[in-house]
Amino acid sequence: MAKNRIEESYRARLDAAEMARARAHPTHAANPDEQRYASAHYPMSFTKGLHHDVNLGVVESCAHFEAFRSAIDAGYIEPFTTRVPVPVDGACCRRQWEAPTAGLVYDLQGPDAQAVTMAPAPALCSDELTFEMAEVYELALLRDVPLTSFGTGGGDGETEIDDAIARMNALPYADDRFDNRPRTTESGSLTRQTVFRGASPGVEIGPYLSQLMWIGNGDPADGVIGYGPQCIDQKVRAAVEGLDYMQHWDDWYRVQQGFDVNHCGAGKGNETPCGIGQRFEQVDGEDVKRFICTPRDLATYVHVDALYQAYLNAALILLGMRSPFDPGFAKLSGMRDVYAAQPGMAPIGAGAIDQNAGGFALYGGPHILTLVTEVATRALKAVRFQKFNTHLRLRPEALGARVYCAAALDAAYPTLCGAFTKMRTDMADTVAAVESFNEAAIGQATTLLPMAFAEGSPMHPTYGAGHATVAGACVTVLKAYFDTGAVLGVRDAPDDTCADGQIGFHTKIREAVYYAPPKDGSCLEKKHAPCPLTLEGELNKLAANISIGRNMAGVHYFSDYYDSVRMGEEIAIGMLQEQALCYPTDDFVMSVPTFDGEIVRIGAK
Repeated sequence: MAKNRIEESYRARLDAAEMARARAHPTHAANPDEQRYASAHYPMSFTKGLHHDVNLGVVESCAHFEAFRSAIDAGYIEPFTTRVPVPVDGACCRRQWEAPTAGLVYDLQGPDAQAVTMAPAPALCSDELTFEMAEVYELALLRDVPLTSFGTGGGDGETEIDDAIARMNALPYADDRFDNRPRTTESGSLTRQTVFRGASPGVEIGPYLSQLMWIGNGDPADGVIGYGPQCIDQKVRAAVEGLDYMQHWDDWYRVQQGFDVNHCGAGKGNETPCGIGQRFEQVDGEDVKRFICTPRDLATYVHVDALYQAYLNAALILLGMRSPFDPGFAKLSGMRDVYAAQPGMAPIGAGAIDQNAGGFALYGGPHILTLVTEVATRALKAVRFQKFNTHLRLRPEALGARVYCAAALDAAYPTLCGAFTKMRTDMADTVAAVESFNEAAIGQATTLLPMAFAEGSPMHPTYGAGHATVAGACVTVLKAYFDTGAVLGVRDAPDDTCADGQIGFHTKIREAVYYAPPKDGSCLEKKHAPCPLTLEGELNKLAANISIGRNMAGVHYFSDYYDSVRMGEEIAIGMLQEQALCYPTDDFVMSVPTFDGEIVRIGAK
């Protein structure tokens, strides 16, 4: 018997290996900007941490960038220290490039880090890139506008949002109806109910923020998530309103040099002892905490989150509410009472005996909680290969500097053919709004991108996005395990009086509800939902919120979100397919709705 088990286990490993080998490794293709503009000192490539020209903002020496690229291609950690020249300031410590070789390692489960890929990023001179940069600028201008205004309900900030939408809808890429990376729109245009949202089913319905970032798993309105014997409070510290960074050239330049401005005293005197690059509102010496109610709050969340944190929280909420699992295997987890009876069996509460076997290590809470975190490490390795080895795309803070120096750059490097001047001209209305915003804040009409964090972006390229790839992977696991057709509301369970009236995600409800804070974020208020919020939509929205929250901070573009969540989804589906090979007895099928609205079915047999 033991020998048979050894052989069967070995065969399952071989089957998974064969499945992995059958995945065709794609060609990894970047846009041509790195090579096309090499003689202009690589203006469209990630160069943060290298020596920069103090006047033009591009890398000072082409040789320095080429040494950096050579270290990436070699794939060893030591050359980043011994072969890449970097600026040094004896009074200031440096930031390190983050895991530049992670995309070269192997995993024994799920798609290989190089078996998934992303399309080339929008290139210089494309209408899509101009639109993306305008969008990041506009989000910076709206950082303190209440999220209640990001929808048809209205509220403070309506005028600012409407002005931003008008400027964006006037750009050529909007005229083309976003034909490359489709967005959620109404009649082909952005509106208050669709602007700055994701691009997946359900994201345009209801409040901007996913319910899973507000509610708790006991009383939803208290925003407290039970986590074993402890509690997680959905409130966040409120960052100081109106305080942005890197609007001065000197501040921007020091950050690009790779200096740790949170610890060396640079950066307008706004350094913080905890070193996270933000200052927070206080009352009587205590930090103010509130439910997320502005883009700055969301940026604060994704500044220091544990990366898979929002999805672990979501899993805890759904498990705590006893949200229904995918009907294809719900009975295996002990949830027979949630769905129609199996042939010959009556549902619980209608004269049948209770189900005697339920889920735990398999098809239950610990299984899901582990898997929703387990996929994150695979996602991070895959996206590192895209970031460093493939695309090496510059961050929005650097592109904002190119816009600021457009005339000088185009004059110094004829090979650019006036590209940055054209970009600046094409989004002239947004540029003018940024100049007015910065002048009011710092007394200088710069077009540098106002950043939410003193240190700006992390020390790795922008495309793909780590947060977004992890979001795609983790949310896909949640969509696989839970019934995504469930809706948020008051449960209608006439045959089960204990459950009747409970608020959560249910298959049958008698009233659709949602929760949202007032503009000060002090509490959550229950409201009637004219259109029910589905679990699929709220999970898609959760992935978009975390991903685009990084755009709100100024550190990512829309395409970083769009392509990364889909790559993360592919990683999670691959892991689930391989794991399904290891379940040899009960039949089950997971039906996974993708970010593009299709269904992928994963079965045990």
